[in-house]
Amino acid sequence: MWDLRIRVILASVVAGAALGLAGAVMQIILRNPMASPFTLGISNAAAFGASFAILFFNGGTMSVSISGSTVAINQPLLVTACAFAFAMLCTLIMLLIVKITDVSPESIVLAGMAMSSVFSALMSFVQLMADSTKLSAIVGWQFGSVSRITWNEQYLLIGVLVVIAAYYLYKRWDYNAMESGEDVARGLGVNIARTRLVGLILSAVLTSIVVSFMGVIGFVGLIAPHIVRKFLGTDNRFVLPGSIIIGGLVMLLAYLVGSYAFPTVIPIGIITSAVGGPMFIAILIARRRRR
Repeated sequence: MWDLRIRVILASVVAGAALGLAGAVMQIILRNPMASPFTLGISNAAAFGASFAILFFNGGTMSVSISGSTVAINQPLLVTACAFAFAMLCTLIMLLIVKITDVSPESIVLAGMAMSSVFSALMSFVQLMADSTKLSAIVGWQFGSVSRITWNEQYLLIGVLVVIAAYYLYKRWDYNAMESGEDVARGLGVNIARTRLVGLILSAVLTSIVVSFMGVIGFVGLIAPHIVRKFLGTDNRFVLPGSIIIGGLVMLLAYLVGSYAFPTVIPIGIITSAVGGPMFIAILIARRRRR
């Protein structure tokens, strides 16, 4: 129970909480309801990093047993490190674009989508070059699964989540001021540039750790904050902790659905993308109607 069930259930809740919090802060500091770790390209960058490690550093193997063939990641530390490195590289590139061009916060999302497209193309190129064993390992990793994370990795993720969540909650009044407009925030003494920079980097760190340990899990960071705002309003004193709770519940529900609702186990990344995609479209339609 402890190693097979509790470990995976806790991993689902913690990962969802981290992604929900990261998505909420991204939407706040960029003032864009479509911002999330997935739409900003961080998830695809991490996926490319893992694919790169599997292909060029022999990260994937295939073992054959009586029950059939099994694809496994035989160098998880290296694959995780590469995924984290490329996710942070994507974040730094976006920040550099913002620094050079001085674009609006809303335009950062467009830059993120462009980066997501670039890393998606690179990922397809890596898959084209891979043999059948490595291709199976790459595809299996990209599906997103909470079952591969170890207890030590969970302890690391929980520690990082607690520290970053404490910082975000400490800055909740600054985020509320930024929701009222940059002029109002400056008048209240908020350093907008530094607050936005630190918030975006910490959100990228949270996302990078989750994706590097578990693979691509899309749209949780987009869904959770919108559910919270629907019921609790836009006050970030409630949005931030609410996104942690709802993100964890969304991931746990996705795990339960993927594990027990179908004849075979469906990776959690497929479930979240299937739900998040239509919700993303619904957000676009709702914004269009409000204009």
